[in-house]
Amino acid sequence: MSQNIHARFRIDRGDFSLDIDLDLPGHGITALFGHSGSGKTTCLRAMAGLERAPGGLFTLEGDVWQDEPHGIFVPTHRRALGYVFQEASLFAHLSVQRNMEFGQRRAAPAAQHFKLANVADLLGIAHLLDRLPASLSGGERQRVAIARALLTAPRILLMDEPLAALDLKRKLEIMPYLERLHDELSIPVIYVSHAPDEVARLADHLVLLDAGRVVASGPLSETLARADLPPTFADAAGVVLQTTLFGPEADNLSQLDFADGSLHVGRRLEATGSRLRCRIHARDVSLALERPKASSILNILPAIVTEIAATDSPGHVLVQLRVGTTPLLARITERALRELGIKPGLPVWAQIKAVALLA
Repeated sequence: MSQNIHARFRIDRGDFSLDIDLDLPGHGITALFGHSGSGKTTCLRAMAGLERAPGGLFTLEGDVWQDEPHGIFVPTHRRALGYVFQEASLFAHLSVQRNMEFGQRRAAPAAQHFKLANVADLLGIAHLLDRLPASLSGGERQRVAIARALLTAPRILLMDEPLAALDLKRKLEIMPYLERLHDELSIPVIYVSHAPDEVARLADHLVLLDAGRVVASGPLSETLARADLPPTFADAAGVVLQTTLFGPEADNLSQLDFADGSLHVGRRLEATGSRLRCRIHARDVSLALERPKASSILNILPAIVTEIAATDSPGHVLVQLRVGTTPLLARITERALRELGIKPGLPVWAQIKAVALLA
């Protein structure tokens, strides 16, 4: 995978410091994930030039926007980027169309990637063009803000927790449009979030931040499946699998195939052959030494234990497994670990109690 974004920043604020050195892919969605105060927004603002990091470096596909040792710092207004904040921050006196046109005027005609009508269709806001922001829902306002950012002809889109200010209903409303952006945008997106489900659903690449430091960075599925992450990430532990819908089964079930096996979900899905992303939480996986002969659990897979790690949940450990080449995580009690003799190299049966479809 080509690495087309390089970000190296150190920012000291007395009680907090950001110290990162990242190589990121120049395509798809990279999520900056961490708890509140981990440095996600500071990192994003440094990428945008809104926070100036002494000695910092930021390059995008070979273009240098910041290289302090060589006296280079491109101000924010001269960087070809789009920035979407937690709040939509639309001009209240302008219609949706005129808000979008404001963004369009920032871009030279030759640099424009999108036409206004195409962006409106992409984000499902074509019917809102004559409306004022005050008449829109929170999700609609955020879609307009994203449209305005795209019409500036950015080479990178920075999104700072764009769903944080929305209630659950509005979040569910906007997620399909963010997935559409993922599928259709050719520019990289840096997406800040503290919500594991958002990250699992949208991201291709994952950066985990803790106290201003990078604790892990890599492809989403590989990074989430690591057992050596700090214990504070244990509650979000789990894996994301890319699956193909084999087809609906009897009793309103559907079969999802992945590289090393199959899973069954309690929904009837008709689009045979479609690619679906699903998530399996570590807390929803239990282990057995022999294959259960009678069980209500549908998904029971042979696996090999590869690693064991501590969690910050008293009396529990995280067990990393491999189903063929596919990683899986299980959170079990320390007592179960002792009584079953769980250790690396041991063959076990992984009982998966729940599979969550993400799209």
